[in-house]
This record gives sequence, C-alpha cells and structure tokens, in this order.
Amino acid sequence: MTTGVTGVPSRLICSGCGAEPAVTEAYPFRCPNAGRGDVDHVLARVLDPEQTGFPGDDMTQPNPFIRYRGLLHSRHRALAGGLPDRDFVGLVEQLDTEVARVDGRGFRATPFARDASVSDALGFSATGGVWVKDETGNVAGSHKGRHLMGVMLHLEVAERVGLADPDARPDLAIASCGNAALAAAVLAAAAGRVLRVFVPAGADTAITTRLGELGAQVVTCPRPPGAAGDPTYLALRQALDGGAIPFTCQGNENGLVIEGGETLGYEMVTDLRREGTTLDHLVVQVGGGALASACIQALDEAAALGALAPLPRVHTVQTAGAHPLERAYHRVRALLPAGASGAAARHLDAALATAASHRSRFMWPWEDEPASIATGILDDETYDWLAVVRGMLATDGRPVVVDEATLAAAHGLAHAGGHHVCATGSSGLAGLMALMEDGTIAAGDRVAVLFTGADRS
Repeated sequence: MTTGVTGVPSRLICSGCGAEPAVTEAYPFRCPNAGRGDVDHVLARVLDPEQTGFPGDDMTQPNPFIRYRGLLHSRHRALAGGLPDRDFVGLVEQLDTEVARVDGRGFRATPFARDASVSDALGFSATGGVWVKDETGNVAGSHKGRHLMGVMLHLEVAERVGLADPDARPDLAIASCGNAALAAAVLAAAAGRVLRVFVPAGADTAITTRLGELGAQVVTCPRPPGAAGDPTYLALRQALDGGAIPFTCQGNENGLVIEGGETLGYEMVTDLRREGTTLDHLVVQVGGGALASACIQALDEAAALGALAPLPRVHTVQTAGAHPLERAYHRVRALLPAGASGAAARHLDAALATAASHRSRFMWPWEDEPASIATGILDDETYDWLAVVRGMLATDGRPVVVDEATLAAAHGLAHAGGHHVCATGSSGLAGLMALMEDGTIAAGDRVAVLFTGADRS
C-alpha cells in the first residue's frame, strides 16, 4: 500500500503494528516487534509519491535495477549514506557482471506481450487476450532472482555505507528445493557469500547437485510423522535465530524481498504504457505469496505515481492440494458488509486491521502434506497473505483453486504456445482458465499472467 510519508523517498513500516526499524539497522528485514503477540508482523517498503516518480517510457536501459532505481529503497539508503548515484549504478553493474559469470546471464527486462497462440486457443476476441510475462529466461530460470537481487543490493549497500562489516558477514539462509534456492545460490556465489539451503527429504537430486556446484551448503530436513508446518521453514527459523540472514522469498522473514520482485510489475506498466493499453485482470499463482505481493504493490505504486489507470482486478491461484490463502481470504471477506464489493467496502481497513492483529484466526499451516504437479506453490502457509488479500479485496479480485486436470491442461497449452515453462510457472494460466469457465473473465477482457519458471524436466 502506498501512503504519503515525509522526509525520505521511502521508509520501512510494519503493516501489522506500524513499527519501523532504526535507520542505523544494518539488516532491517523484520519488524522490531516480530514474534510478539498474534500480530502479522511484515515490513513493507512505503514510498512517498511526492519524492519519487515513475520512469519515462522511452528508456533503453535493459537492467531493471538501474532502470527503476529511483523507486528502490536500497538506492535511497545509499544516497542517504553518502554513496552517489553513479556508485550505486556501478554496484549494480558489478554485481550483475558477476551474476552473468556464474549463471551465463544477468538481469534484463523480460518479455511481456499479448500471446496470440494462447489467446486464440482460449477463444479470446481480437480486442481482448492473454498478455504473458515470461520469466523462463531470467537469471537461474525464474523470477526468484529478481526478489533476491533486491535483497543483495541492500546487503552490499549496508557494507559500502559503513552499517555492516564486510569482514564479518553472517551466513545467508533459505528454505527451498527449487527455483528460489537456485536463484539464491547464484547470487550468493556472485557476491562471494556463504549460503545454507534447507531442503525437504526427496528433493530433486538435479537441483541439489547444482546447489552444491554453486557452493551452497545443502541441509536435508525430513518431515516428522504427524507434524504440522514445513520442516524446511522450521529449520530456517532456527538458523535465523542463530544469526543467519534471511536470504529468502518469504516476506515475513525479509520484507525487502518484495522490492526486487516489484521490478516485474514496473516492467508490465512500462510495456502497457508503450502499447497504449491497459489490463482488466491479473492472475497470479501463489505459494508463499511474494510474487503476488510484489505485483500488487508495484501496480499500486504505479497508480499512485500516475503511471497506471485503472488498476486491474487481481486474482490468485492455488491448488486443490493446499490453498491456505483462499481460506484466509474468505475469513477476511466475512468481516465485510454482506454484498459489498471489495473495492467499495467502507470497512476494508478495519477488517484488515482485525486480521493483522489476530493472525492465527486467518492463516495457519495446511493440515495435510500437499501434492500437486505445481510443486512450487505447495507452501504450507502463504507468508505474505495479508498484502495479497488486501490487493484482491481492493480490486474486487478473488482467489481461485484449480484441480490437477486444469493445471495439466494449462501446462500443455503454454508449451504448445512455445513457452518452455514448468507446471508451477504456468499455474496462473490454469487460474485464468477456471475464471473464464465461471464467467469472471470474458473473451473481450485483457488479462495478464506470469510464466515464472523454466521447465527443467
């Protein structure tokens, strides 16, 4: 959510309790009150629209972290610490060069355009269609590197402005057995940092082998019989309590991970403006929720800065095997007046405040171990749930739960259209198909989906 702040272009504010970390904090990733009470403590970067502006549409800079640096808290922090803009740009370029050395590619704006093959196959009209944001060619083969590059810039800036000691770096830590882990390992190797990766028993050996090649320390975490909650996440929490840095795509552990992901949303806005068009809907797959949260915040900020109007309706997608976000959404929705749309509900802020201060009533680990071909969105909890619920309610969007047959059909359709995407990465398209079937999305609508990960099979 974008609100007016004064004195600095951006601040970090807990969306649950309103607390702010000290400006001298080297690693301001969690709310200072995290762990206190039943509050959803998640730090959010809040821009002051009067001190920032959306970049123009005639840009030729391909690196998103340079192109959109005027919106980045890491740059604001660098300037406040005496690091000139040219040095911040040099830092991005240096780190990107190392990323390319490790992974064979650096960060570049990714394709976003109407996909004629997919649009025609689903029966969209010439005025409507499906716009695909294709992340399969991104660093490490997914969108996850965008999130983590944003965090790495904060770490590097903290050292360069004297807030952190480069000779006493804590380990980085992440719980993942897929795209997030691979992206984290690439960035850690590029920056010369130690990374611990907590993976479940039975993790793909091709991925764990690659993690080892990149220098990551892989720790296997079996699930105890009858235990609730993701064992890799529980192990991550122990590591963080021991001093490790959360180099993870879970916003509750590292609120700054959302900022890097926002560059994807900024790119969509830039491309839409260049084409002179808008979106009616955005359909986003959700596991932990960082991608959806980043897209929602990016579009909200673009609207506040006068770069986007109107906002699209935001819908989210989870599998029939586990859908904690859908469960939470309906519990928050029940607090609103009957029959009121989310965008017009007078009591939306009050309902969200109630949810934020009574987290356990709305979000808790999925009771059964989930299974799906979309393995990357089987998180036991949606960690960034409140921001995503807010985005759906504010735009009159909603969550959709899809079955395995629809996920498989969407995956096949994406491949037929020439996209080498995994089943998780195409699950947003599965949600779009379900929303067309129930009439939420019409053939004349303009809809965006993100293909978020390369097919490694």
